Amino acid sequence: MTAPRRAGYIAQLLRDARRSIPLAAFVCALVATLNAVCWSLITPPFQVPDEPSHFAYVKQLAEAHALPSSGSFSFSAEEDRAITDLHEGYVQIVPPMGTIVSLAQERTLERDLTVAARLPREGSSAAGVATSQPPFYYLLETIPYALGWHGTLLTRLELMRLLSALFAGVTALFVFLFVREALPGAHAAWAPAALSIAFAPLLGFMSGAVNPDSLLFAISAAIFWCMARAFRFGLTDRLAALLGVITVIGLLTKLNFVGLFPGIMVGVGILAVRRARLSGRASAYRAFGLAAGIAAAPIAVVALINLTTDRPALGFVSTSASLVHGSLLPALSYTWQLFLPRLPGMRATEPGIFTTGQIWFDGLVGQYGWLDVAFPEWVYLLAWGFGAAVLVACGRTLVVLRKTVRARVAEITVYLIISGGLLMLISAASYFNPSGESYTQARYLLPLLALAAALLALAIRAAGRRWEGVLGTVVVLAIFADDIFSQLLVIARYYG
Repeated sequence: MTAPRRAGYIAQLLRDARRSIPLAAFVCALVATLNAVCWSLITPPFQVPDEPSHFAYVKQLAEAHALPSSGSFSFSAEEDRAITDLHEGYVQIVPPMGTIVSLAQERTLERDLTVAARLPREGSSAAGVATSQPPFYYLLETIPYALGWHGTLLTRLELMRLLSALFAGVTALFVFLFVREALPGAHAAWAPAALSIAFAPLLGFMSGAVNPDSLLFAISAAIFWCMARAFRFGLTDRLAALLGVITVIGLLTKLNFVGLFPGIMVGVGILAVRRARLSGRASAYRAFGLAAGIAAAPIAVVALINLTTDRPALGFVSTSASLVHGSLLPALSYTWQLFLPRLPGMRATEPGIFTTGQIWFDGLVGQYGWLDVAFPEWVYLLAWGFGAAVLVACGRTLVVLRKTVRARVAEITVYLIISGGLLMLISAASYFNPSGESYTQARYLLPLLALAAALLALAIRAAGRRWEGVLGTVVVLAIFADDIFSQLLVIARYYG
């Protein structure tokens, strides 16, 4: 295919995609992007979990053209200077202490950053907790880093944050598309459900920072859309290849995506079986081979590299699997209690803590900074009432649509397996961590935003055709209020 014909083909694909995506989806994407941009502006530099490490990773790639190799926190001289002048450690450790506000502090910061920007640039082989992560997100972030090359470190940081904000828009776009495919009869609930996700404060907070989570959320939402479309229209070769490519990008974005991988493969297997019944085994094998072959390619490459260097074939996965031996039941008990109330007879792993509420639900409602910025307790109690009402309304809709639910049990099972895989990974990361560090942060649940939107859509549909619009507006306004007050909370914490 010649270059002009190839360009025309791509342009036609883009036009077809534009015609197939309603304007409301793009509006939701725009809202999510702008919301994340607002968060990027009000959140002080490096006051988002692990942002100094993620910035150091990008800096190493952009300046040394090499991956970081050390998990220490000895960053480059330029970044260390900025962290010192911003009083990052004190602000993080001492909650009453806000970010720099005096004119003298600002002038010192500007002078040091300007001087550092004129010196020869060099990265650092250390990227803290980010060192073990795959490079795809960080490679993308070298683009805004290069655009801000002649500016100070904070200029580059903000440009990098803006790229993450774009990923929030992609997340909201695919959430809309997923809800449309998964609930084709709930037209009035598509936009409110996706718009609620666009206004979700934790999505804006994390996507307004330099963190691979922002891309992980978008990739995960795209996976759910592909699955919903395949269950609705069948696993075509094109869709199978797309699923494989998106899975590869997810595996190259963040290790947490490994938790979604088994469920994705189960879904592809079920879809291939369905295709075999309609188009024959050869067609099904081809579709399954496209999706699974493309998706498994990075895993095969990593295993080959590790085997040739006398390391465990699957890296940390192999190590974790070896740790499970002899401690499976305690690990399962820990996983259950991490997400659900403790059952009678279970030994308490988190005594005195209602993990479902205090860690996960409260975290989704709003805990910011280094998890030290939180609402008064009554706000979370009010949110619990809202959440309970959503679940009751969702349950009512599922009862009314029970015949449809039974007909789609395979699809729902795949979504549950994907979710369960992620939860197991989160639990294993904490349970088998030699350092004892906990990975219980609500942001780790955000790859499941598409399913959260589906629950909201089901709840909105419970109002019936006459009141769907009203209930949808109430849901959007409630989450929008949470977003606004969350931003005010962060402003008061750091600038009050």
